[in-house]
Amino acid sequence: MAKGKGKAKALKGKKITLKVAKTCIKVTFDGKFRLDLSKMGLTTFPKCILKLADVDELDLSRNMIKKIPDSIEKFENLRWLDLHSNQIDRLPETIGNLQNLVFLNLCNNKLTARSLPVELNQLKILRNLNLGLNHIDNLPTTLGALKELQEVGVFDNLLTTIPNSIAKLPKLKKLNAKRNPFPGPTEEELFIDSIKRLETLYLVEDKDLCAPCLRKCQEERDKLNKLKNTVPASLRKPNFSNLMAPNSLAKENQQEWRSSGS
Repeated sequence: MAKGKGKAKALKGKKITLKVAKTCIKVTFDGKFRLDLSKMGLTTFPKCILKLADVDELDLSRNMIKKIPDSIEKFENLRWLDLHSNQIDRLPETIGNLQNLVFLNLCNNKLTARSLPVELNQLKILRNLNLGLNHIDNLPTTLGALKELQEVGVFDNLLTTIPNSIAKLPKLKKLNAKRNPFPGPTEEELFIDSIKRLETLYLVEDKDLCAPCLRKCQEERDKLNKLKNTVPASLRKPNFSNLMAPNSLAKENQQEWRSSGS
């Protein structure tokens, strides 16, 4: 019987007091207050921290929490919320009331498409959203309302497509959709490629550039097109035509060849 009780007690996880929670508040490099309760062995959301709801950042990652309560909305100042590596299977609708949130990490939980509330689209200044390592088979198109999103992680899910409303977000720089069962091998690459192009090209009209800048942009564009059409080195046939050149000429061009080959 003693063993049985011990096992049951272990399953309950740890609980923290308000006093302990206060000692877990840290000041970030930019002067914000972060409540760091990561790796605490928690299985439930600690109610006592509602008395610390004025913090700017909350880290509950790497615990065993299954449910986030509706009272999460009391953290009105929250700009950074890390819930990764728990056992969360649903999010409360009230999460949409965290209007100051810019970072939300929900990676490595048990979320499905149904457990993502529509109210997520109310996080109007959210910049970073991580939904990777869950059980999501489709993304709500309403996430396309988050116009400030710059980074989105949906890797290791059950997705077969990415809604255009998300893939074409105006400020999106990174979209990690790796290891999803897309029907074609090029679907994910298409989205990733479009993001890479956004990172490397300035979207301006020719008339807005000075002559040197325009010329430089055109040269870079030509280089990209040339690289795109270049056959990979591993597939090229050996070409020894340069061995026909005299040694003196080869020596003069040696540095040029090295530069072009790097």
